[in-house]
Amino acid sequence: MARIKTKIGDVFVVKINATHKRYLQLVAFDLLQLNSDVIRAFKEEYPIDSMPLVADIIKGQIDFYAHCATDVGLKMQFWERVGSIKEVGDLSQVLFKGTNDYGLNIGEEPAKVSYNWYVWRIGDESFTKVGKLEGENRKAYIGLIINPLGIIELLKGNKYPIHYPDF
Repeated sequence: MARIKTKIGDVFVVKINATHKRYLQLVAFDLLQLNSDVIRAFKEEYPIDSMPLVADIIKGQIDFYAHCATDVGLKMQFWERVGSIKEVGDLSQVLFKGTNDYGLNIGEEPAKVSYNWYVWRIGDESFTKVGKLEGENRKAYIGLIINPLGIIELLKGNKYPIHYPDF
């Protein structure tokens, strides 16, 4: 089987239930986060039988940015590529946050709140340790690389990952 390749600008449709779908777009590769794909997900839900133009989809309000593997989502048939467009928006203001306080060790309780946060932007060469999240850092998107099922949970409006600490 040939390897599925995705490229910046690709737009994908995701069925979120029996009657609605949403769209996401691959907008960057983040070298600081394992060169992973960065997507932007659009807020609007469309009826499952609608066929909006890609140019109209990307004009919509952005719900979130996330790191994921778009090729894996395609391979697993969680989403389908519907087109590609060069416009990916202004990425200079997209801010991600991360912490190691989410209890991945066996028997360890996940932290409910973290005071050990770091932030970064696409293209940064290193993380910036900020400790407690304050100001604009509170609006940062979770910077974990999220599996395709997690992306679908976010598109459905659910918290993912469920044990990730708050601030």
